[in-house]
Amino acid sequence: MRTKKDTRLYDAYFGFYYSEDEKPKSAAILDFKNFSIAPGYVDTHIHGLMNNDVNDCDWNEINKISEKLLQYGVTSWMPTTVTTSSEKLDEICKTFAAHKGQEKGAKILGIHFEGSYFTKEHGGAENPEFMEDPSIEEFDKWYRDSDGMLRKISLAPERKNVPQFVRHIVKKGVVASLGHTSATYEEARKALDAGATMFNHTFNGMNLLSQHTPNIIGCALTADDVFDEMIADGHHIKPIILQMLFDLKGPNHIVLMTDCLRTGGMPDGEYVLSGMKVTVRNHIALLENGKLAGSTLTLDKAVRNLVNWEVCKPYEAIKMATYTPARSLNENCGCILPDRDADFNVLDSNLNVLKTFVNGKEKYSVK
Repeated sequence: MRTKKDTRLYDAYFGFYYSEDEKPKSAAILDFKNFSIAPGYVDTHIHGLMNNDVNDCDWNEINKISEKLLQYGVTSWMPTTVTTSSEKLDEICKTFAAHKGQEKGAKILGIHFEGSYFTKEHGGAENPEFMEDPSIEEFDKWYRDSDGMLRKISLAPERKNVPQFVRHIVKKGVVASLGHTSATYEEARKALDAGATMFNHTFNGMNLLSQHTPNIIGCALTADDVFDEMIADGHHIKPIILQMLFDLKGPNHIVLMTDCLRTGGMPDGEYVLSGMKVTVRNHIALLENGKLAGSTLTLDKAVRNLVNWEVCKPYEAIKMATYTPARSLNENCGCILPDRDADFNVLDSNLNVLKTFVNGKEKYSVK
């Protein structure tokens, strides 16, 4: 890691690797030889934590999420909304623009709008009252009011004029992700051809796959050069299906994320998500109809789950929580290489997070 003249301060970027006999004499040395070093985790799909929610549009709550994420090894994240009114989403855009760069914990890479361009059939915990067809004019207002912080939109490809909408937003550098949908294979393929590059929590919020109707899941499993989100909590996707997805797509195309709600880190009980009642039982978030409603998962737990279930090797699980999500957004974090963000975790042999560094500075340590 490169250092400034004052060795008590660190640059925001990694430098070259040095062997023991080449290490700079003036550098501050941090000795973690009995532990593992991993890039900082990157959660690109998370709604809340510790009873704080992005949709509340309260900067103090958002900052609390940012700080709490450090203990789970997350050094970068995308605050994610749920379906709500266009006016509320615009208010959220303005809030993030007004506080750009002011977060004290994990770095905010941008906003992810999960909705409101979904289908009611697979709305899940998304409020159907506000679901609509995509609007370029609406997006342009959000993008402008967010000061460019709107970086990702998840939508159903069967909605009206989706290819035109996707083509428009990707020119602005915004990622188009496909989900909460009843789309056919052909509809999903058209959205990919227009520039969509991701599938929103693959398998969940989608029609069941069959040998006669490959639908959007068939597209997610077979499309090249796209990213499939994965919720590795054992409830949204059973471990054997996680294994199948991993075997088909590999660590370079799977984005490990949490879909965590305000219920993350909270006890069992009743909560409200954008006006919808959510009950947590045994750390599982459920709607009143008994269906899953997001998760209480943290990214460090997702990494350990994949390894404990023998879905993949530790370095592969870590890659899906670091390098791959960063690459899905063309971000500079997620790996330990020269001139990349100096974000990293110190892990024990069980992949528990002991220390978290952001921009080369220690931001969290186990007491």
